[in-house]
Amino acid sequence: MFQLNNKTAVITGSGSGIGKATALLFGKQGAHVLVVDRNAEQGAATVQEIEAAGGKAVFHECDVTNQQAVADVFAAIGQIDILVNSAGISHIGKAHTTTEADFDKVFQVNVKGVYNSLYAVLPIMQAQGGGVILNLASIASTLGLNDRFAYSMSKGAVMSMTFSVAKDYIGDGIRCNCISPARVHTPFVDGFLAKNYPGKEAEMMEKLSKSQPIGRMAKPDEIAALALYLCSDEASFITGSDYPIDGGFLRLNS
Repeated sequence: MFQLNNKTAVITGSGSGIGKATALLFGKQGAHVLVVDRNAEQGAATVQEIEAAGGKAVFHECDVTNQQAVADVFAAIGQIDILVNSAGISHIGKAHTTTEADFDKVFQVNVKGVYNSLYAVLPIMQAQGGGVILNLASIASTLGLNDRFAYSMSKGAVMSMTFSVAKDYIGDGIRCNCISPARVHTPFVDGFLAKNYPGKEAEMMEKLSKSQPIGRMAKPDEIAALALYLCSDEASFITGSDYPIDGGFLRLNS
């Protein structure tokens, strides 16, 4: 079960974090993985890990905010059976403390970046008779989070785009879903704590971990496992759905 043999999977933002974990798992399960990231060093490292484990992967350096660059990369790849839109950035701030520049930056990566990938991949999937798209949303898509105004805006848009694409392209054999994680322990979290809470990293890590009722943050591998299921043939009846993976955050917090 959950094999991706003979499938080509494009994963944006796969140089680190959830994207990298997803790329490694998809490679292990037999997919030919196209690692797409703006960071050449990190992207190449992901490819090396996939190949070292016996998988097949190629790196494409690309800034998802540049529509032409995305179109060129996707056209060069050719057949694309699976697209995982994992590239994204975070931002700390309320509406009145978020600068226009920061708002635009989050929008460009998290919203336009997903749109650019959808714009490029959908004609390819239509021409080949189908495909699977998975977007990385967030619990912030449906729930207000403190000091995450721009980020929440962007992830709400990701969820809406998911539902729209699922409805518009179901007749083309294209499935589209999204995953909504709570906090995930990635290098971003470690960097954020080191920058904003020097000397108190352990204390803040415990506080953030306990905001999930399950008592810890998710691991990238756990998000990747859900991504694998939703992109596999075993999930062929699933489209137009959002899957919270949040340690009970949405339903169990009182």
